[in-house]
Amino acid sequence: MFTKRVIPCLDVHDGKVTRGVQFGRAEDGGLRNVGDPVALAQRYNEQGADEMVFFDITASAHGRATMVEVIERTAACCFMPLTVGGGIRAVDDMSAMLKAGADKVSINSSAIATPELITAGAEKFGSQCIVVSIDCKRTAPDVWKVFVKGGREETKWNAVEWAEEAVRRGAGEIVLNSIDADGTKAGYDLVITRRVSEAVGVPVVASGGAGNLDHMAEVLLAGKADAVLAASIFHFGTYTVGDVKRFLATHDVPVRL
Repeated sequence: MFTKRVIPCLDVHDGKVTRGVQFGRAEDGGLRNVGDPVALAQRYNEQGADEMVFFDITASAHGRATMVEVIERTAACCFMPLTVGGGIRAVDDMSAMLKAGADKVSINSSAIATPELITAGAEKFGSQCIVVSIDCKRTAPDVWKVFVKGGREETKWNAVEWAEEAVRRGAGEIVLNSIDADGTKAGYDLVITRRVSEAVGVPVVASGGAGNLDHMAEVLLAGKADAVLAASIFHFGTYTVGDVKRFLATHDVPVRL
């Protein structure tokens, strides 16, 4: 059985790590400053994180340059795989992040707008480098639709169908974000996570809603996710990565200690 991964996530805005609730927006004052991304990455590296995800939520050219610097600085002092997403709209953007030291790039709205970008990235860098991040929200009973532009705009896709299409086009991993659960600490959306995990043949990373250790075990076991991604519980010191891994190991979840 493959080991399950524990992945801290850093949302970076203007070079600082921030945290919101249910896709809180910078323009609404909905973000809380958490700290320096490289310092936090070093902390999680020392705690034994399996990977690290950076999401750049600054929509500007200056923000892109700042993010490249963050990745370069992190790669120089941390030895876990790094994934970076946000504002990646072309193969050249992927190349810049990979050259800076990222191991994978994550695309979201740009993949919906230009699905060919998934294939182009997979052909140039390999599917293992291409992550498609899906923001989904329950819009009706038993219906989860995909949203883009930071959760602002609903698309025609339902979550399972888009995950299948992304993998068909070359995605090597899916990050499934629940807008309903994001930042609430009320637990992951087990139903849609399980459905996507059962529908695709690549790893699925569950995101949105981690509030306690039971939530993480539930989504890895009942939700059939391959990894858990969390932010608030790590940033604010509720648990360390080591706490999570030790708990999972005692609940028969295979992890790398």
